[in-house]
Amino acid sequence: MRIGLFTDSYLPQVSGVATSIQTLATELEKQGHVVYIFTTTDSNADVDHEYHIIRLQSIPFVSLAERKIVIKGVFAAYLIARDYQLDIIHTQTEFGMGLLGKMVAAQLRIPVIHTLHTKYEDYVHYIAKGHLIRPSMVKYVIRNFLRGTEGIICPSEMVLETINDYGVTIPKRIIPTGIEIDRFKRDDITAQDTSDLREKLGISDNEFVLLSLSRIAAEKNIQAVIHALPDILKEYPVKLVIVGRGPYKETLEALVEELHLEKSVIFTGLVPNEETAYYYKMADFFISASTSETQGLTYLEALATGTRVLAEKNLYLDSLINNEEFGFLFATDDDISETTCEAISHLHPIDKFMFEKKLYEISAENFAKQVYMFYLDTIIAYNQRKSLEVDRFPIKIEDTVRQMPVNVRRSIKREQLRARYFARKATKLAKNLQSYVKIDKDKE
Repeated sequence: MRIGLFTDSYLPQVSGVATSIQTLATELEKQGHVVYIFTTTDSNADVDHEYHIIRLQSIPFVSLAERKIVIKGVFAAYLIARDYQLDIIHTQTEFGMGLLGKMVAAQLRIPVIHTLHTKYEDYVHYIAKGHLIRPSMVKYVIRNFLRGTEGIICPSEMVLETINDYGVTIPKRIIPTGIEIDRFKRDDITAQDTSDLREKLGISDNEFVLLSLSRIAAEKNIQAVIHALPDILKEYPVKLVIVGRGPYKETLEALVEELHLEKSVIFTGLVPNEETAYYYKMADFFISASTSETQGLTYLEALATGTRVLAEKNLYLDSLINNEEFGFLFATDDDISETTCEAISHLHPIDKFMFEKKLYEISAENFAKQVYMFYLDTIIAYNQRKSLEVDRFPIKIEDTVRQMPVNVRRSIKREQLRARYFARKATKLAKNLQSYVKIDKDKE
């Protein structure tokens, strides 16, 4: 199968969407498919060594300078996609490249499906400080974008519930994003390696490590974990390690200072992707109080390294953390300290059989197989519908006329009557002329 992925966000940009797309493309190629990624330009991209990646000229997007939006290359994208003879287009973002993907699919007469990665209600404040688009408007924007798509992939039950609330009726399938297990399982990382990292960060052997790894932004709700830390420290010696960067870092640093937690909170800054597995393995728990995650790849990465998860309860995590072997969920921010203390008191090695079963469930291989099956079902349904539309073409014209306003239908009927009247007059005239010509010939 020849697949076109259209996205505004892709590597080297750092985001869960970019990682998810790379994972999907890599695994589909391993399974014998050909994947082309249509995305935006990036000054940090190594374009000379990129394979099957088509970058279209773009500019930074409003308040999110690290995100790009395409401004040129629409016709070029169509020509390239046509030459590649794509079987299906899979859009991954809802704006520039997403709209372009839909346009190209319409021109090529091939199906297009979409994955909704982002819960935009939690991000509209980045656009003109929330004055341009309000949370209540999001459902109309998404619903309008999804017109013309053949199906939608929901990375979690939470996304499916959101899409249903929007009133979207197109076919949907829940397919959680997977990860490349080998990148995080990392049997090569030894106990000595993690011990060295703890020593480097100033963490003693008797302290429990809570790891937060994400973009440092308000919607990630790291502040709730910091607020819960004093109560946790009353029960257990704990260090909170915050990995990442973002616009909310200074606010969190000020909060740590206000609560006198400088000795218990460590900000590491951004860590290279190839080193994150060391931090996961070094930690006793990965912790997140975010309510904006539609899937949360960091939860999967933590589990793949063998580190349990502490997180705020939602539909996605209910199915992922479905056993205390994999972590504990808290209902609200007020429950963080109690849940964390309970988890620490139950800390023990993860059951190996359950661990291996969970690894396949969250693997990129399983993810790509499910996506391919959705592609296949979508293409079959699309081709069947096209075939029926060809057979029903005259009926479709009748349907169109029937749905016209009354005054238009009356006008069409009047024109039909007039056409018949003039046709009868023309026939009568032709007969008279024929008779005249015959009489005239007889006289000769």
